Amino acid sequence: MKSYKKIDVSEQQLEDLVRRHTGTIEEGLDFVDHQKQAAGGRLDVLMVDSGKSLVVAELKVVQDDGMLMQGVDYYDYVSSYVEAFARLYKTHKIDPTQEVRLFLIAPSFSQTLINRCKWIKLPIFLFTYNCLKFDGEEDLVPIFSEQAIPTLPEVIEVTHLDDHLNYITDPEIRSKASTLLDEIKNWKQGISLDSIKYGISMKVNGRVFAYFYPRRKHYLLATYNEQEVWTEYIIKDDDDLAKVKPIMQAVMERRVK
Repeated sequence: MKSYKKIDVSEQQLEDLVRRHTGTIEEGLDFVDHQKQAAGGRLDVLMVDSGKSLVVAELKVVQDDGMLMQGVDYYDYVSSYVEAFARLYKTHKIDPTQEVRLFLIAPSFSQTLINRCKWIKLPIFLFTYNCLKFDGEEDLVPIFSEQAIPTLPEVIEVTHLDDHLNYITDPEIRSKASTLLDEIKNWKQGISLDSIKYGISMKVNGRVFAYFYPRRKHYLLATYNEQEVWTEYIIKDDDDLAKVKPIMQAVMERRVK
């Protein structure tokens, strides 16, 4: 593998990298527009996901707690005129009945911002990035990683397991996720799967051992690793799942003791 180094970029460079590498942030994500005039300024990037939801992205090249409220302001503007945006960008086939999503993209996020996100009842998603320059290559390569937002399991929404499964647009992934949830129910007596706001809480004898979070083209399984560090795993195929299931089962067994 070629050697590389991390490169700091300007906001304009980051915006250009997001535009050219949109699909690496989330599978099925497409670029729509950038620097679109909105109330109070210009929103950085507009995208559309695989479920045809409009996505508002706020970008920063430094850690900045103010980006949350700035992003919420742009989210409010786009949500208020989502039908107009759907007509304006009709080639992208935006579905105005789908809830708009908000992406915050920065090199890192403070714990203060992350904690604030868990209390805001909007579909907010955090992504960190690194820009790499490989020896002998001119182009920068951005690497995006989703940052977990703590959930509030005590805040129960009136949702159903099927609501979360149906959020997954890939039929094969959705079917395998459904099979997995059915399997987990039979791992041990006393297991329950409870629908919460943005996912499914997995408990054994009333104690949480994992969470399931749906995405459009994959899903996340969150649990503790062997060092008891809370970790989220992206599941896109059978190999990903095969690595995580033993970890979940080990945590489940520890919760039983």
